[in-house]
Amino acid sequence: MIETQNIEEAKKLIKKEKKPILIRAQNDEFNRKILEYGKFDALVSVELEKKKKRLRQVDSGFNHVLAAIAAKNNIALGINLEEIRKLEKKEKAEIVSRIIQNVKICRKAGVKIVLLDAKDKRNAFSFLISLGASTKQAKEAIN
Repeated sequence: MIETQNIEEAKKLIKKEKKPILIRAQNDEFNRKILEYGKFDALVSVELEKKKKRLRQVDSGFNHVLAAIAAKNNIALGINLEEIRKLEKKEKAEIVSRIIQNVKICRKAGVKIVLLDAKDKRNAFSFLISLGASTKQAKEAIN
Protein backbone atom coordinates (compact mmCIF):
# COMPACT_ATOMS: atom_id res chain seq x y z
CA MET A 1 0.00 0.00 0.00
CA ILE A 2 1.33 3.41 -0.99
CA GLU A 3 1.01 5.94 1.85
CA THR A 4 2.88 9.03 0.64
CA GLN A 5 1.33 12.50 0.63
CA ASN A 6 3.37 13.75 -2.32
CA ILE A 7 1.49 13.26 -5.60
CA GLU A 8 4.62 13.01 -7.77
CA GLU A 9 6.20 10.45 -5.44
CA ALA A 10 2.96 8.45 -5.49
CA LYS A 11 2.99 8.39 -9.30
CA LYS A 12 6.57 7.08 -9.31
CA LEU A 13 5.68 4.38 -6.78
CA ILE A 14 2.66 3.35 -8.87
CA LYS A 15 4.92 2.74 -11.85
CA LYS A 16 7.26 0.55 -9.74
CA GLU A 17 4.60 -1.46 -7.86
CA LYS A 18 3.15 -4.76 -8.97
CA LYS A 19 -0.59 -5.47 -9.07
CA PRO A 20 -2.74 -4.93 -7.02
CA ILE A 21 -1.79 -1.34 -6.28
CA LEU A 22 -3.52 0.21 -3.26
CA ILE A 23 -3.20 3.88 -2.35
CA ARG A 24 -4.01 5.25 1.09
CA ALA A 25 -6.27 8.31 0.86
CA GLN A 26 -4.84 11.58 2.12
CA ASN A 27 -6.48 14.99 1.72
CA ASP A 28 -9.17 15.99 -0.77
CA GLU A 29 -6.74 17.55 -3.25
CA PHE A 30 -4.45 14.49 -3.26
CA ASN A 31 -7.39 12.11 -3.67
CA ARG A 32 -8.76 14.04 -6.66
CA LYS A 33 -5.40 14.25 -8.43
CA ILE A 34 -4.53 10.60 -7.87
CA LEU A 35 -7.97 9.46 -9.06
CA GLU A 36 -7.56 11.53 -12.21
CA TYR A 37 -4.14 9.95 -12.76
CA GLY A 38 -5.61 6.45 -12.44
CA LYS A 39 -3.33 3.45 -13.17
CA PHE A 40 -3.93 1.82 -9.78
CA ASP A 41 -6.54 -0.51 -8.34
CA ALA A 42 -8.07 0.98 -5.19
CA LEU A 43 -8.17 4.12 -3.05
CA VAL A 44 -8.25 2.93 0.56
CA SER A 45 -9.60 4.52 3.77
CA VAL A 46 -11.17 7.68 2.39
CA GLU A 47 -13.48 7.87 5.40
CA LEU A 48 -10.69 7.92 8.02
CA GLU A 49 -9.55 11.47 7.33
CA LYS A 50 -10.49 13.85 10.14
CA LYS A 51 -13.38 16.00 8.96
CA LYS A 52 -15.60 18.52 10.65
CA LYS A 53 -19.06 17.24 11.47
CA ARG A 54 -21.92 19.42 10.37
CA LEU A 55 -25.44 19.34 11.68
CA ARG A 56 -27.16 17.98 8.57
CA GLN A 57 -24.29 16.68 6.49
CA VAL A 58 -21.64 14.01 6.89
CA ASP A 59 -18.40 14.82 5.09
CA SER A 60 -17.20 11.36 4.18
CA GLY A 61 -14.22 12.35 2.03
CA PHE A 62 -15.86 10.95 -1.12
CA ASN A 63 -18.42 12.68 -3.31
CA HIS A 64 -20.20 12.18 -6.61
CA VAL A 65 -17.45 13.97 -8.54
CA LEU A 66 -14.74 11.67 -7.19
CA ALA A 67 -17.05 8.70 -7.76
CA ALA A 68 -17.50 9.62 -11.42
CA ILE A 69 -13.72 9.91 -11.88
CA ALA A 70 -13.17 6.58 -10.11
CA ALA A 71 -15.81 4.85 -12.24
CA LYS A 72 -14.30 6.25 -15.43
CA ASN A 73 -10.79 5.05 -14.49
CA ASN A 74 -12.06 1.70 -13.09
CA ILE A 75 -10.74 2.38 -9.57
CA ALA A 76 -12.33 0.73 -6.55
CA LEU A 77 -12.99 2.25 -3.14
CA GLY A 78 -11.23 0.28 -0.40
CA ILE A 79 -12.40 -0.19 3.17
CA ASN A 80 -9.70 -1.32 5.59
CA LEU A 81 -11.44 -3.23 8.37
CA GLU A 82 -8.28 -3.59 10.47
CA GLU A 83 -8.00 0.17 10.94
CA ILE A 84 -11.67 0.37 11.92
CA ARG A 85 -11.30 -2.44 14.47
CA LYS A 86 -8.61 -0.47 16.32
CA LEU A 87 -10.84 2.56 16.94
CA GLU A 88 -12.93 3.30 20.00
CA LYS A 89 -16.71 2.84 19.91
CA LYS A 90 -17.69 6.44 19.23
CA GLU A 91 -15.11 6.80 16.46
CA LYS A 92 -16.25 3.50 14.94
CA ALA A 93 -19.83 4.77 14.79
CA GLU A 94 -18.74 7.96 13.00
CA ILE A 95 -16.59 6.01 10.53
CA VAL A 96 -19.40 3.53 9.81
CA SER A 97 -21.78 6.43 9.07
CA ARG A 98 -19.24 7.79 6.58
CA ILE A 99 -18.84 4.34 5.02
CA ILE A 100 -22.62 4.06 4.61
CA GLN A 101 -22.64 7.37 2.73
CA ASN A 102 -19.70 6.25 0.56
CA VAL A 103 -21.41 2.94 -0.25
CA LYS A 104 -24.51 4.82 -1.42
CA ILE A 105 -22.40 7.06 -3.63
CA CYS A 106 -20.52 4.05 -5.04
CA ARG A 107 -23.77 2.25 -5.75
CA LYS A 108 -25.13 5.20 -7.74
CA ALA A 109 -21.92 5.79 -9.70
CA GLY A 110 -21.08 2.14 -10.32
CA VAL A 111 -17.80 2.18 -8.39
CA LYS A 112 -16.56 -1.15 -7.06
CA ILE A 113 -15.89 -1.65 -3.36
CA VAL A 114 -13.00 -3.67 -1.92
CA LEU A 115 -12.82 -4.98 1.65
CA LEU A 116 -9.34 -5.37 3.12
CA ASP A 117 -8.50 -7.63 6.08
CA ALA A 118 -11.86 -9.40 6.13
CA LYS A 119 -11.52 -12.49 8.30
CA ASP A 120 -14.65 -14.33 7.20
CA LYS A 121 -16.27 -13.96 3.77
CA ARG A 122 -19.80 -14.60 5.00
CA ASN A 123 -19.53 -11.96 7.75
CA ALA A 124 -17.94 -9.49 5.31
CA PHE A 125 -20.78 -10.06 2.85
CA SER A 126 -23.37 -9.49 5.59
CA PHE A 127 -21.52 -6.38 6.78
CA LEU A 128 -21.62 -4.83 3.32
CA ILE A 129 -25.30 -5.68 2.84
CA SER A 130 -26.09 -4.04 6.18
CA LEU A 131 -24.24 -0.90 5.06
CA GLY A 132 -26.46 -0.61 2.00
CA ALA A 133 -24.38 -2.29 -0.71
CA SER A 134 -26.12 -4.29 -3.40
CA THR A 135 -25.57 -8.04 -3.49
CA LYS A 136 -23.51 -7.62 -6.65
CA GLN A 137 -21.27 -5.05 -4.97
CA ALA A 138 -20.88 -7.22 -1.89
CA LYS A 139 -19.93 -10.30 -3.93
CA GLU A 140 -17.33 -8.33 -5.89
CA ALA A 141 -15.94 -6.76 -2.72
CA ILE A 142 -15.17 -10.00 -0.93
CA ASN A 143 -13.53 -11.70 -3.94
